[in-house]
Amino acid sequence: MSEKRLDCLGEACPVPLIKTQKKMETMKVGEALIVDIDHSCAMKNIPEWARKEGHNVEIEEVDDGQWEIFIEKTK
Repeated sequence: MSEKRLDCLGEACPVPLIKTQKKMETMKVGEALIVDIDHSCAMKNIPEWARKEGHNVEIEEVDDGQWEIFIEKTK
């Protein structure tokens, strides 16, 4: 599986969500996107949007107040 990474550290909503949506549009089914965030609003909005779109989502806290959102494109 091919993985891409999107650095959204230091960016507040809705910027991380918009960047994630645009990046996902360029990806193929089966590819994964790892989004690095440090904004709690994005930690809620990005997984919510991705699940609504039907993608597989996992969230991992990598540091205090910093997360990686793993999104696998399924369609």
